[in-house]
Amino acid sequence: MSPAPDERDRIKAAMDRILNGAAEHSNGALTIVALAQEAHVPRNALTQRHLDLKNEFYERVKERGATPDAEARLRATIVKLKKTIANKNEELDQLRADVPALVRVVNQLTLENQQLRSRLDQPAANVIPLRAR
Repeated sequence: MSPAPDERDRIKAAMDRILNGAAEHSNGALTIVALAQEAHVPRNALTQRHLDLKNEFYERVKERGATPDAEARLRATIVKLKKTIANKNEELDQLRADVPALVRVVNQLTLENQQLRSRLDQPAANVIPLRAR
C-alpha cells in the first residue's frame, strides 16, 4: 500500500499541534503512537516510511526539555518496583533472622514433649495399682 500524497504534511501538522499542546485527534502524549493518531496515519508510517519525521519529532521533544510520556511512566514504574524490591528484601532479611529463633523454640518444645510423654509412660509414685480379683 502506497502512502497518501499528503501524508508527510499531515504528520508535520500533527507534530506542531502536539508540541503546541493543541492535539485534536489524540491524547497529546509526546509519543509516536499519539503522533500517528493525530496525523491519521498508521504507526508504521513513522517507523518505516518517514523515519526522518519520527527523528525530528523526538529531537523537537528533546529540545523542549519535555520528557516523553512513555519515558515518564517507565521511570515511575522503575521507582515503584525499586521500592517493592527494597520492601521484599527487608521482609526476607527479617524472615531469615527469625528462622534460627524458631528452630530453637521447636527444639525446646520437642524436648518438653518427649519429657511429658516419658512421664506418662511411668507409673506415678503416689498411685497404687489395685489387684484384679
